[in-house]
Amino acid sequence: MNERLQSFLQRYTELSSLVQNPELVKDQTQYRIIMREYAQISDIISVYLETETVSSQLSEIKTLFQEERESDMRELIREEMHGLEFRLHKMEDRLKVLLIPKDPLDDKNIIMEIRAGTGGEEAALFVSDLFRMYSRFAESKNWKFDIMSLNETELGGIKEIIFSISGEKVYENLRYESGVHRVQRVPVTEASGRIHTSAVTVAVLPEADETEINIKPEDLRIDVMRAGGPGGQCVNTTDSAVRITHISSGIVVHCQDEKSQIKNKAKAMRILRARVYEMEKTKADQERAQARRNQVGTGDRSERIRTYNFPQNRLTDHRINLTLYKLDIIMQGNVIELFDALKLSAREELLHATPL
Repeated sequence: MNERLQSFLQRYTELSSLVQNPELVKDQTQYRIIMREYAQISDIISVYLETETVSSQLSEIKTLFQEERESDMRELIREEMHGLEFRLHKMEDRLKVLLIPKDPLDDKNIIMEIRAGTGGEEAALFVSDLFRMYSRFAESKNWKFDIMSLNETELGGIKEIIFSISGEKVYENLRYESGVHRVQRVPVTEASGRIHTSAVTVAVLPEADETEINIKPEDLRIDVMRAGGPGGQCVNTTDSAVRITHISSGIVVHCQDEKSQIKNKAKAMRILRARVYEMEKTKADQERAQARRNQVGTGDRSERIRTYNFPQNRLTDHRINLTLYKLDIIMQGNVIELFDALKLSAREELLHATPL
């Protein structure tokens, strides 16, 4: 750990000089990169220096304890010593977590896709419930979200919804939502009161900008058509719907929510970039995926990750064996306890696997 801390101290000194250079602000891209790294390392250095201070105080109090002969004073010193030892232990644990290599994707915005699986209309209704849960959580974090594609059913459910979420540390919080979400409840259409099991799939894609993923125009096939609603009902009298096919990968994206063909094409390209980016990252990061597989899974949308049991008011995350009997509260967007548990499990696994 000492070698890594020394390298951080050296880099902190270098960055401190860079951020004071007025020339840096002339290159806004480089300025943002440097300031982001400076903020991250500053957190590490701050905790490290505080740890050193507490360690020094503990060393002094131990010496005082050995020299003190009066029993009452020794007891007071012992209590202070135990307090400092507890504080030092907590700070060292925090420092270890900060020293875990940061995933560069954590700060990215995302595109989330939720689709109805087995269960027919009940699955479509649960897609709507999950979207409401995520959107309310996003609102509580002051994140922005934008619906990019929506396919509703006639009974008020959603067959498929694609939306973007942007804000601070969006991917870090939502990255573990990819997979199969299973729901157990009595459908509103079930007269006998029998519990049905349905499933929906969720995909969380880190959003890529044009500089991160190069999609050549000649590798795209773009088709325009009239937008259609449930049951084939025409919702637009112009050719505003756009379907983009990425020829080399076979990925197809369709957008029709906007009345403008230009806006639909822009949204479709954002989704396409995210899907191609995710595909390429998956190929390039097999080792990283393997390291996560034991704890929070691969992020594969075919993996069953969670069960929502409404009659028992129970949510169970199968990857970390977490069960919470507050499903009604969670479905209102109060998911911070669940998300924090997933992040903590991932960090503990990384901490165990990372030499410090």
